[in-house]
Amino acid sequence: MRGYIGVTDGAWYRFLAERPEVSSAEVNFWRPGGGRGFRALTEGEPFFFKTHAPHNRVVGGGFYSGFAALRVSEAWQMFGLANGVADLEQMRARITHYRREPMAPGEDPEIGCVFVRDVTFFPDGLAYDAPPGFASNIVQGKTYDMADAHVARYFGDLMQLVLGTAIELDFSQPWHKAGPVFGDPRLAPYRLGQQSFKAVVLDAYHGHCAITGNKIRPVLQAAHIRPVFDGGENRLDNGLLLRSDVHTMFDRGYLAIDSSHRLRVSPLLRSEFGNGDQFYAKAGEVIQLPDRKIDRPHRDFLQWHMDTVFKASLPR
Repeated sequence: MRGYIGVTDGAWYRFLAERPEVSSAEVNFWRPGGGRGFRALTEGEPFFFKTHAPHNRVVGGGFYSGFAALRVSEAWQMFGLANGVADLEQMRARITHYRREPMAPGEDPEIGCVFVRDVTFFPDGLAYDAPPGFASNIVQGKTYDMADAHVARYFGDLMQLVLGTAIELDFSQPWHKAGPVFGDPRLAPYRLGQQSFKAVVLDAYHGHCAITGNKIRPVLQAAHIRPVFDGGENRLDNGLLLRSDVHTMFDRGYLAIDSSHRLRVSPLLRSEFGNGDQFYAKAGEVIQLPDRKIDRPHRDFLQWHMDTVFKASLPR
């Protein structure tokens, strides 16, 4: 089982630690450079926060919830105070502090956004020393095998603090299992936070509507294939990036995606509204998909939508 120790800005940590109503759900552990992804963990694995030297203490943790490269304004719009700052101008100033070049007026650069859900910050008296083998020159963070005998007890103690309860942990077992792990729902694999779901879907589809190719960001929405209220989850493979009107048509069953990721169009779109030629022209074509196969719409979610929502034929 893997865990990650991320090096955090002290001001970011203190801002969020003082606002548990903001930080407990989901935070944006942003990086001033946006080009590189984050492959150190898989969704649901533990992520811990360690302050810079000289404080140099592990001050809290949560569970990795995804990565996206977002413009600064988008990160603020989606996460607000969960970015660890009071307002957008303060966020821009903090990013400028860490960049090699100053941010020009009106510039809206991409930053790397690492999302962490179910966050707990430790009381001051319970902050931990850095883990064994964490070199002082590490700038961003380090991944650990939590089952390693040299660190297993250390991470066991950290996990108890993050979970807020004493439970039996077996770090030697595979992390990802169906449903809750170790009886705690926060350890369910692949589950994203509500806001990170939107950001990760936007990133995975490269800011393009999966059906129309539209790339005007203000009208794009992260759509659930199977809604959360009806048994779905905030998972990337249960998501599609769709233009707002296309999202509505998908939710109402006029459009669907089959298990081969091809567009299906209901005949009711024409019979009820005398419209929809742009969609009929694309019927049978493979939609735009995320680069990684694991991120693409899952056949189980797609089949549920086809069987339950899609208006496949004209009423008799």
